[in-house]
Amino acid sequence: MSADVKELEKRMQGAMDALKKEFAGLRTGRASVNLLDPVMVEAYGQRMSLNQVGTVSAPEPRLLTVSVWDKGLVVATAKAIREAGLGLNPAPDGQMIRIPIPELTSERRAELAKLAHKYAEHGRVAVRNVRRDGMEALKKAEKDHRISQDEHRQKSDEVQKLTDRYVKLVDDTLVHKEKEIKTV
Repeated sequence: MSADVKELEKRMQGAMDALKKEFAGLRTGRASVNLLDPVMVEAYGQRMSLNQVGTVSAPEPRLLTVSVWDKGLVVATAKAIREAGLGLNPAPDGQMIRIPIPELTSERRAELAKLAHKYAEHGRVAVRNVRRDGMEALKKAEKDHRISQDEHRQKSDEVQKLTDRYVKLVDDTLVHKEKEIKTV
């Protein structure tokens, strides 16, 4: 049965990793190569992530560059970046695309903070869903007489502690990201 708690922890960690990936795509005032992670490019008749068509780098604090490997994909890549809803305006230059990172307005910072809260809530819900699955499995195990009532209670406490730990981790990550967003 302890393997089940390990499995639940693995799933909660997966929810945490997904949240961190979402947060990496949230723009702060600085250029970050992770900023372009959500961008999908129409290439060779299918949608591909940006890192499959070029190399992203941050040569300066307020500039990202994308070296597109196939010259024919430069326009499609620039279009994908522009339409990704990140508020960026790419400028193609040969096989290189320069993406200046504009200053964030206070309104935009507030929007990003709100979005960070939404992502964090999704993370908390994901963690709670894992908890629910674990509790249901424990209930079923007790009903099927595979574990005793005491074992059920003990395992439920373990699952609850695990849930509390991951919810706190989500909250701490949110506080850190919010501070990063609001730092001018």
